[in-house]
Amino acid sequence: MGSTSNGNEDKVLETVMVGRYVEMESEGEEKTIKSRLSGLLWHGGSAYDAWFSCASNQVAQVLLTLPYSFSQLGMLSGILFQLFYGLLGSWTAYLISILYVEYRTRKGREKVDFRNHVIQWFEVLDGLLGKHWRNVGLAFNCTFLLFGSVIQLIACASNIYYINDKLDKRTWTYIFGACCATTVFIPSFHNYRIWSFLGLLMTTYTAWYLTIASLLHGQVEGVKHSGPTKLVLYFTGATNILYTFGGHAVTVEIMHAMWKPQKFKAIYLLATLYVLTLTLPSAASVYWAFGDTLLNHSNAFSLLPRTPFRDAAVVLMLIHQFITFGFACTPLYFVWEKLIGLHDCRSMCKRAAARLPVVIPIWFLAIVFPFFGPINSAVGSLLVSFTVYIIPSLAYMFTFRSAEARENAVERPPRFAGGWVGAYLLNMFVVGWVLVVGFGLGGWASMTNFVHQINSFGLFAKCYQCPSPAAAALPLPNLSTPTPFLGGAAYNATNPVVAISPSPAPSSFHLRHHHHYGSP
Repeated sequence: MGSTSNGNEDKVLETVMVGRYVEMESEGEEKTIKSRLSGLLWHGGSAYDAWFSCASNQVAQVLLTLPYSFSQLGMLSGILFQLFYGLLGSWTAYLISILYVEYRTRKGREKVDFRNHVIQWFEVLDGLLGKHWRNVGLAFNCTFLLFGSVIQLIACASNIYYINDKLDKRTWTYIFGACCATTVFIPSFHNYRIWSFLGLLMTTYTAWYLTIASLLHGQVEGVKHSGPTKLVLYFTGATNILYTFGGHAVTVEIMHAMWKPQKFKAIYLLATLYVLTLTLPSAASVYWAFGDTLLNHSNAFSLLPRTPFRDAAVVLMLIHQFITFGFACTPLYFVWEKLIGLHDCRSMCKRAAARLPVVIPIWFLAIVFPFFGPINSAVGSLLVSFTVYIIPSLAYMFTFRSAEARENAVERPPRFAGGWVGAYLLNMFVVGWVLVVGFGLGGWASMTNFVHQINSFGLFAKCYQCPSPAAAALPLPNLSTPTPFLGGAAYNATNPVVAISPSPAPSSFHLRHHHHYGSP
């Protein structure tokens, strides 16, 4: 009876202790039109806000690289891996949410006030398991979010090039780096209400544009669907999908922004189900239409004809990548603020100025490694695998390893998981699978591909996968024999990163629009 009573008290306490990060608000101020409008657009803490944040953050620019992954995996494996990793990601996001509520409840008993402090994943690990877990979690989480932000800058440059190729992609990276630096003025995830809503609308439009445009375009002449052809290609594509559904590195920050964090339980799963309605049709349709040609085009926009609809999709994705940059970078801002002692500062201008140094290394790395597509797989295998799959699963098992911890747990495992025994077995499977397939095989494949990009294009590539200036004037290449590609590496049927079957010769349309047939 005592433990039940304590559990009820904890839940009441958790409900009362809203996960709000107070940002320059005046308590008890009179409601004006300005404050009501601010509440409508700016201050979001409901379960709906969390759902929009999860769904918007999860798909982002990876929507454009999934057809590329399908060309590496083949249609069947591409679909199955999306379903599999979608469920796996939802489970580990659930584990993170349970550990967060457990941590908040324990701190609540100690009367700790989090009203002006954002709880982060490494602090949850510290409170539940100690400093060694905190250090490992902090290292993986920060590195992943750092490269997640880098990927958004690379994606911005890659996308805008299909509208305006007068500037090279490196120059566009400089420009968008400056634009994305303005995210330093967004206080916390509590303030992403309108951005999350708009972001999801943008990816929804883009996904259905890719689907409908590919179906209307039809299959290119001589289309081939050879995948999978090489293990290195297969596991590179698989780790890109692992990365796709590993967007819950910011789960704790999103939960903390909620009025009632304990309602988060199924939000990530519901967000994933919606995201699957975007990723499956778009990736399958583009792969059906273009087949093996996608092996040389990591950005799906590059194969579709330029129309007002495509330009609209490019612009919307650019805006969305700005939003996603903020999602990935905001937790880094918090860590940096805590390090320099400014996290509880109420002056947003001071905090914004203090956050700027965080953007500089992100900007630099995006210029060094501009490999749109391959970098997703590398980050997925080396960082996402541990950050949002292995560490949460192990942390859950170690937190509740004692009978006393299981008895006093705020949230017990769901019945469909088989109780504690089923949850532990499922977690051991997640750890084993992701360690072997995601980190082991995926790491080998993605790094092989990544190193190939460096050897082919070099670091600080001025315009990754761009044609040479004279590309449009050159005759159509014959891809049936080994021949140098336009502005890139030579085709070699033995190259482990290029498909065995050469892609069909590009149409004159592709050359007129300066599409590069280099290595993926």
